[in-house]
Amino acid sequence: MARRETRVTIPSTDPNNRDGGKVFLIREMPATQAEDWAMRALLALTAAGAEIPDDLEGAGMAGLAVMGVQALTGLKHADVKPLMDEMFTCVQACPDRQNPNVVRPLVEDDIEEVQTRLFLRREILQLHVGFSLPGAPSMSTSETPGPSGAGRITRTSPAR
Repeated sequence: MARRETRVTIPSTDPNNRDGGKVFLIREMPATQAEDWAMRALLALTAAGAEIPDDLEGAGMAGLAVMGVQALTGLKHADVKPLMDEMFTCVQACPDRQNPNVVRPLVEDDIEEVQTRLFLRREILQLHVGFSLPGAPSMSTSETPGPSGAGRITRTSPAR
C-alpha cells in the first residue's frame, strides 16, 4: 500500500500573503523514519521535563504532539530544530497551478511567510497522526475526541 499523501493549497484570503494560492504536496514519512522521528521527539520531550502519561501507547503520536505543545518552554532549540527541519522533508512544491501533478523538492523561496510554514506543519501532523495542534483551527469535519489521557501531561523538574 502506498504512503498517504495530500495536496494543500495555502488560503488566499489575505491579499498581503505572498504564499496565498500556492499548492504543496505532503507525503507520509516511511514507517522507519516516522518511528525514529517520534523516538527523538519523545527523548527531547522527556529531557525537557515532560511527564509521559501512563497510556502513551494508546495515545500514539497524537499523545507525543500534545506533550510537545505542553513542554515547549523546556525544549532547547538545538534539540527541536532537526525535528522541525525533518518535518519539511515530507513537503514538495507544486509550482504549476495548472498542472498539480508536477512536483519538485522545496527550495528556500517556495515559502515566503512564517504563517505558511506553521500551516504546513499542522498539515504534516494531521497527515501522520490525524491530529491538529491545540489552538490551531482544524480543517477536519470529524468530531472524534483526542486520545484519552492526553490532557494529563504535566511538567516536572529536570532530573538531577
